[in-house]
Amino acid sequence: MGSGNDARLERARREVPPRKLAKQLAIAGAACAVFGREGYTRASVDALAAAAGVSTRTLYNHFPGGKAELFRTVVTWTSGEVRDAQLTRMHALLDPEHPPQPDDLERDLVALARMFVGLMADYPDHFALVRHIHAEADHVPPEALEAWKDAGPGPVGHALADAMAGLATAGLIDVHGDAAMAGAHFMTLTSHSIVQLSHYGVLPLPKEETNRLITGGVAAFLRAYRAR
Repeated sequence: MGSGNDARLERARREVPPRKLAKQLAIAGAACAVFGREGYTRASVDALAAAAGVSTRTLYNHFPGGKAELFRTVVTWTSGEVRDAQLTRMHALLDPEHPPQPDDLERDLVALARMFVGLMADYPDHFALVRHIHAEADHVPPEALEAWKDAGPGPVGHALADAMAGLATAGLIDVHGDAAMAGAHFMTLTSHSIVQLSHYGVLPLPKEETNRLITGGVAAFLRAYRAR
């Protein structure tokens, strides 16, 4: 979860009876599948309650803000899980304390891109949610959009910028004064087309096509950013 949501969960564990907290988590877990399938607009409170095996009254008892509050909770929860996986694997692949050898840079960047793309298969419900967030941005509550950005894309983007800055410090790439932009270009060249073509993993691309797009994207990134 995002840092704010982490704090709320820790506070809930201290203040909310275990059975009540377990019920809230069960409702949120069931809602994740419903929101991923139906999106925010089409998912009804009745359908969300039915998926969790509770009455609508029980759902409102646990989430007084109804669908909007439940969606925000689910988005921050799943974003936190994916964020933690991304940060752990990113650090393992691009540890600033142990930068890759120059001859290994392309290999390690390909591995990083494959990690980002592979997470769509590891967390399908989350990426189904993200697909709906982009499709329904004008209908999703603004606070839910901000919660999603704060929990996932924001921290991951900062970490990727730090990784790019670390590669620049090691003399492997030249970020041209903007490590965040270098990170954004890396993602655009290596994974965004796969995300779009696969509809956020709903229709996975053939392995050969995925590899072609990743290796070609990394090669293009290095043509622009490899240190001269």
